[in-house]
Amino acid sequence: MSHSTLKQMFRPTSVVIIGASEESGTPACDCMQNLLGGTFLGPILPVVTQPDSPDTIFGQPVYTAIDTLPITPDLAIICVDADEVPFYIEELGKRGTQNAILFSSGFSRFNTKQATRKRERLVALAHKFSVRLLGPNGLGFINPSLGINASLASSPFTTGKVAFVTQSDSLFTSVLDWAVSKSLGFSHVISLGDVLDVGFSEVLDYLNRDMNTRAVLLYLESVANAREFMSAARALSRSKPVIVVKAGKFHAAEQAVAAHTGMILGADEVYEAAFKRAGMLRMDSIDSVFDTIQALAWSKPLKGKRLAIVTNGGAPAFIATDLLLKGGGELAELTDEACQHLDDALGSSWSYWNPLVIDAKADADMYASAIKPLLRDSSVDGILVLHIPTAGVDSAAIAEQVVKTCKRSKKVILTSWLGGGDGDIARNIFFKAKVPSYVTPDSAVRTFLYLVQYRSNQIKLAEAPESRPDSKTDVLKSRAIVLQALEEKRQMLTVQEVEALLAAYDINCITTRSADSVEQIAAIADEVGYPLAIKVISPDIFRKSQVGGVMLDIQDSAEATAAAESIVMNVAQYQPSARINGFAVQRMTQRLRGVELSIEIETDPQFGPVIRFGQGGSLAHIIQDTQTELLPLNMSLAKELVASTHVSKQLVGNKTVTGVDTQAVYEMLVSISQMLIDIPEVFELEINPVQADSRGAFVFDAAVRVAWTDMGGADQLAICPYPAELEEIIQVGDDLTVRLRPIRPEDEHAHWDFVENLSPQDRRFRFFGNVGELPRSEMVKLTQIDYDREMAFIVQTIPEDGKEPLTIGSARAMISTDNETSEFAVVVRSDWKRKGLGRMLMAHLVNYLRSRNTKQITGEALGDNKNMVELARSLGFVVSKDFDDDTYHFTLDLKDEEPDDGL
Repeated sequence: MSHSTLKQMFRPTSVVIIGASEESGTPACDCMQNLLGGTFLGPILPVVTQPDSPDTIFGQPVYTAIDTLPITPDLAIICVDADEVPFYIEELGKRGTQNAILFSSGFSRFNTKQATRKRERLVALAHKFSVRLLGPNGLGFINPSLGINASLASSPFTTGKVAFVTQSDSLFTSVLDWAVSKSLGFSHVISLGDVLDVGFSEVLDYLNRDMNTRAVLLYLESVANAREFMSAARALSRSKPVIVVKAGKFHAAEQAVAAHTGMILGADEVYEAAFKRAGMLRMDSIDSVFDTIQALAWSKPLKGKRLAIVTNGGAPAFIATDLLLKGGGELAELTDEACQHLDDALGSSWSYWNPLVIDAKADADMYASAIKPLLRDSSVDGILVLHIPTAGVDSAAIAEQVVKTCKRSKKVILTSWLGGGDGDIARNIFFKAKVPSYVTPDSAVRTFLYLVQYRSNQIKLAEAPESRPDSKTDVLKSRAIVLQALEEKRQMLTVQEVEALLAAYDINCITTRSADSVEQIAAIADEVGYPLAIKVISPDIFRKSQVGGVMLDIQDSAEATAAAESIVMNVAQYQPSARINGFAVQRMTQRLRGVELSIEIETDPQFGPVIRFGQGGSLAHIIQDTQTELLPLNMSLAKELVASTHVSKQLVGNKTVTGVDTQAVYEMLVSISQMLIDIPEVFELEINPVQADSRGAFVFDAAVRVAWTDMGGADQLAICPYPAELEEIIQVGDDLTVRLRPIRPEDEHAHWDFVENLSPQDRRFRFFGNVGELPRSEMVKLTQIDYDREMAFIVQTIPEDGKEPLTIGSARAMISTDNETSEFAVVVRSDWKRKGLGRMLMAHLVNYLRSRNTKQITGEALGDNKNMVELARSLGFVVSKDFDDDTYHFTLDLKDEEPDDGL
């Protein structure tokens, strides 16, 4: 959906209500009253569907048909029965109205065949006539800045900078009420309902461009299209704070949500991973949401997790300290310089420690003296100022002094004035000064910890990953292993097939021999050598240890035979229907200093393949130490996944386990991620244990389940992976061979060098102004792109002797969310011009956009950029000049035929 269409929906200039009525308690009546009760200045046009209708409804002239309306309305609100909706959608489409809210009754939210067919027919009809639908079973929306209440809720609202988007009707009104009590206003309040058409991704894209929105709050129950949601959420989170509240954290709640929405939900841990990957902050309760939103909106970005606490009473500060440390925050360790300043200012009237406990009767000046050194201390990321009511002390004066002292600080400042009365006065002072303030220290610390988590998620969103060695995998040969099993109607790969598949991705496996029966075990065991591990081979058993299908530390042939017999009895007891096709026999090597790990791949119903990493071996089901991440992985994400588990402490920094090759673990995780992209038929995978030591990481047991799929490996992922298929080696002219490929996050360092080697004029042409060194936030946007909605090709040299390649050119396409248009930018390193690189880059960019059915390419250039004008004209662009802005504008309509002259 284009931004202009959604803008028309949420910022309409005129509204028609179909099925308008004055009958109290009906949606038509409630919505009409809400529209007329606001300050919306546009015409409100009631259309009646019953004979003998009145001439006016609530004083507004009545119309009997869409084609009799005096104007074409921007927005239609449909309140007729569900069976009548298709007729009015067609009429609206013919008239030119592109947006509608469905308040119609009769749309079941459950997936019965009849309800599904009704919804599918309606959506198809709406798309045919270019009408976008909000709802049904929702409450509409409110846009306070426009004064329009196009909802069924009559709650009061005020204008603000926070947008609230919800799937819950009940929270629509509840949040409005909470916001009034918190003096918080909204830019938009939007109820999505059952999401027949307009969903989270479109609304998030709209809010990303909305100048009145500074932060976004989501209440989410389920995601219908994870790929679109992640793409929109990641784009929004790069520019605005996004807070999400999701139901279904625990199994019982998850079942309740599924019953309410009629949808299959993904695992909550997968949603948790998705929110973090998108740079969003998840919160568990609505009541703490507003505190955090205010802190995000009013405070400078948090630089770390070290908090200093200033208080005139010890007990609340000590409780706050416990909560801080329990939640993963840190007490700031004050520098010697800060302590000296505190000594000079306070003498013996402070605790010589953080928390800084000053005199119970401390006045405004003493608070200021305690805070000033902390504001200058580089070891302090945030300050919590606490005050306990004390007789004879003017707490309001202290609050005013805190505001004055911290006015220009770049640190996060939080305050907590305990008690009512004076505390309420102080909190009002802080509110007017936009300093976050809380009734209790608990709330203040909880907010600080949310800010810490938000910072962590933002770092994850923008972190430049490390490179890993290029894989030499023969993808066709590896995939053939899987396809062979499927052609033989097998879901489980054999032990030998699993080993071959993993080996193709440079994953080390312990050699395995197979025995077809108990009788063969003794002979094979003697050949392999002792001690042994024996495991059941069964197409019906995925996790062998859970059914007693694994026996370890076997010392001789007699024990081997007995172990195989025990496995047979265990399987008969725990999974009697399972077929036993034999036994896997492995030599157990002595890896006393190794760490046992587990790696799993599962396919989530919403987000596709996800990876779990954690403790492996016999402790895996006892410790329950696993963390989940979405695919694809790069080296940085693999590192973070490992670091988020408790077992990581054994891999790094544990004196009892020295020299573990953690790099091998990271590379194994990334290799498995790539396997899932290359071979989408891999549905489920379990490696347990992986043993990591100084020699690397070795797989001791693995199982792979496969299934037919009509999706490509990239298509099944919630986040678009790097499109390696677009890489090319190209001959430019007679004497230059270059590599052209999409940009990757790992290219950040090389791209700094590329930009620094642009001449001042070329830099001005590219960035439309005289710019110095780019901030890193801009470089992140240039190198960490979403391939679903943007493309950047770079050209690199192909150096010899292992030297690093140079980036010498770049062409970029910023694609609209509806894929209608794309804006381009192209630049060649100044000392590599006149070699045909610019033309070659533009040719590939145009062909790429044509392949994804983008309809039009546009661009701009400064008035003195004659070379760009000549290049654009030679490639068929229509060139026009804006003499007021002294800029050129380029337009190219993409045709089905191949372009001429090198395109």
